[in-house]
Amino acid sequence: MQSLVPRIAITAGEPSGIGPDIVIDLAERGWPAELVVIADPNLIADRALQLGKHIEIHPYDVQAPAAANQPGRLIVTGEPLGTACATSRLDPTNAEYVIATLKRACAGCQSGEFMAMVTAPVNKGVINDAGIPFSGHTEFLAEQTSATQPVMLLVADTLRVALMTTHLALKDVPAAITGELIQRVFKLLHLGLVSYFGIESPRIIVLGLNPHAGEAGYLGQEEINIIEPALTKLATAGYQPIGPLPADTAFTLTHLSRADAVLAMYHDQGLPVLKNNGFGKAVNVTLGLPIIRTSVDHGTALDLAGTGLAKPDSLYAALSLAIEMASNSSP
Repeated sequence: MQSLVPRIAITAGEPSGIGPDIVIDLAERGWPAELVVIADPNLIADRALQLGKHIEIHPYDVQAPAAANQPGRLIVTGEPLGTACATSRLDPTNAEYVIATLKRACAGCQSGEFMAMVTAPVNKGVINDAGIPFSGHTEFLAEQTSATQPVMLLVADTLRVALMTTHLALKDVPAAITGELIQRVFKLLHLGLVSYFGIESPRIIVLGLNPHAGEAGYLGQEEINIIEPALTKLATAGYQPIGPLPADTAFTLTHLSRADAVLAMYHDQGLPVLKNNGFGKAVNVTLGLPIIRTSVDHGTALDLAGTGLAKPDSLYAALSLAIEMASNSSP
């Protein structure tokens, strides 16, 4: 019989950054899940000592029934670092280790060993410096799970902002926006809101691409030729799209009060608003995968590693949301 306690994998991210620090902070409180940290136990022990925090590190036993995490202890797997790690100093020889932790967590989610994975931040540059092509967690996990259309969703309290395109140069965005893409991403967002957030009939604001949503064609034709026809097809199929709305007014209380999420056309169209409202406590969710994945909304903050100044709020929020999503998706 499957345990009622969810088992959640947590990757500690870039070893020289604040990932290990904030993972250690998870032991400050109890959690209604078993937390399995995918990391080198020596790294976690050494960083805890550097931070002056006493925690018990227990080896991971996949055969043992999952039990709720108790304060003062962490379960850590045995992924070995490539090279002994110093805080704030990136080392390409540890890039393989970072990738190995992601693969281990992802494979465990796919097999049913874990109900979700939560990721601490990685440094894309040092991974690429090691000769490993890596554009981000979203794209990497999509490749690992053979997902054809990952969708990035940022969540800060009740504000949810999803992206039509992710890490794409602004000059390439207009050509990437097609009617087929709009419908595909919209449906994945709709499914995620239903499956993981318990929203029975989601209402989704869709932003225009151009200023003033094209101003009736005077500031661009994409709204008339591409976006509006796609939304009409979605509405005919029974979905509830709202828009296209101008990005500069869509985030007012009047519009947000009648919607469950906002779908932005590109990365920097919607995320500045969300991060202004919730930076440090927002959560990055990847929809469109066959697994549950959440992440922090910040980077590796190399200058804060080992100082005790890194705040774990976003990781706490990411873990809490992963547990909630796992619970909502359980039969």
